Parts: sequence; C-alpha cells; structure tokens
Amino acid sequence: QVQLVESGGGLVQAGDSLRLSCAASGRTFSTFAMGWFRQAPGKEREFVASISGGGGTTEYADPVKGRFTISRDNARRTVYLQMNSLLPEDTAVYYCATRDGFQVRTHSNDYSYWGQGTQVTVSS
Repeated sequence: QVQLVESGGGLVQAGDSLRLSCAASGRTFSTFAMGWFRQAPGKEREFVASISGGGGTTEYADPVKGRFTISRDNARRTVYLQMNSLLPEDTAVYYCATRDGFQVRTHSNDYSYWGQGTQVTVSS
C-alpha cells in the first residue's frame, strides 16, 4: 500500500522560506512521478509542481515559478518542495501526491495516491 507523509509546514512571515518533505513507502519510488498541490480555504485544490520519476523533468504552476523548487532523492524515497520568497497568498494546505506513471502531470485527476497534507501559513 502506497503511503505518503508530508512534513515541514508551519507559520512564517512574508519573504521567508520553508522546505516541505514527503516520505513515500509501499512501492518502487523512482518509477513514478510525484507532485505537490495546495488548497486554500474556500478554494479548489490546485497544482503547484511536479517531477518525473527520474527527476529530470519538472513542471511548475505560474504563481510559483522562480520561487519554488521541486526535487527528489530516490535513495531516501523523499520528494521536497523548497519554497522561497513566500507570499500570504501561498497560505494553504500542501499535499504530496504520486501517480501511476513516470511523466509529470499537472492535473489532480492524474494522481492516485495522496498524503494527509501539511499546513503552510504566511503572515503579511
């Protein structure tokens, strides 16, 4: 059974940085793409970033391009989201997800397994 456990969320001020981690278990990690999504109160879940199984391809949502970086350590079975220059509008619950495929995807329907989420709050 695939399990994803996020960590690293918290309360920070605008301009600060945070690094989220997602530890995976239950199947061969390096075979499958990983993604980060977020959901703010009253809004739909939205794509943030995705990385291919080998780590060679990444994709970002426009609002986070140049500020966030997704990476993965296949030996540690962990995917990261480095978030710099945080803005109040980045406040959301951040979810890690994995899909049954190697390539990056940006739609939540393409992902089969989800973590429980970690709260990120950015104060102005």
